Amino acid sequence: MRQRIAAGAIVVNGDRLLLVHHRRPGVFDFWVPPGGGVIASEPLPQAAAREVLEETGLQVEIATLAYIDELIIGDTRQCKFWYLAHASSAAITVESEAAKAEQIVEAAFLARRDFAGRTVFPPVLLDEFWTHLREGFAQPRYLGVRRAEIEYPSER
Repeated sequence: MRQRIAAGAIVVNGDRLLLVHHRRPGVFDFWVPPGGGVIASEPLPQAAAREVLEETGLQVEIATLAYIDELIIGDTRQCKFWYLAHASSAAITVESEAAKAEQIVEAAFLARRDFAGRTVFPPVLLDEFWTHLREGFAQPRYLGVRRAEIEYPSER
């Protein structure tokens, strides 16, 4: 089994989160905070900020390490570090080559009510995240190991 280290940013703007929409018709259709693989000896917070910039065009200020998430994706075990972050620029774009290569078709700040009818990852964002955010992140929360199963919604 291969191993991969990744970092991402949960960019908070009031009651909304920055999510990117990965869509490949007939294959996958999901929303997730921006993130991806760490390059060489790149520090995790720097990797998270770079991924946000590549996938959305936004520059962010990385704050606290919020979650440690372990995923089994095919034959790869990925350990992903999710940081809280705040946008320091305002223009969202998904026109970069990096975004196109990952089939990112849209990025937006979505409120919880906007999640209805969308597949959103990681699952903690659907509910517990909002409680964790209110309580604060005195230390990172471990989300456990889960198999990443992305199904394409048949009604879309």
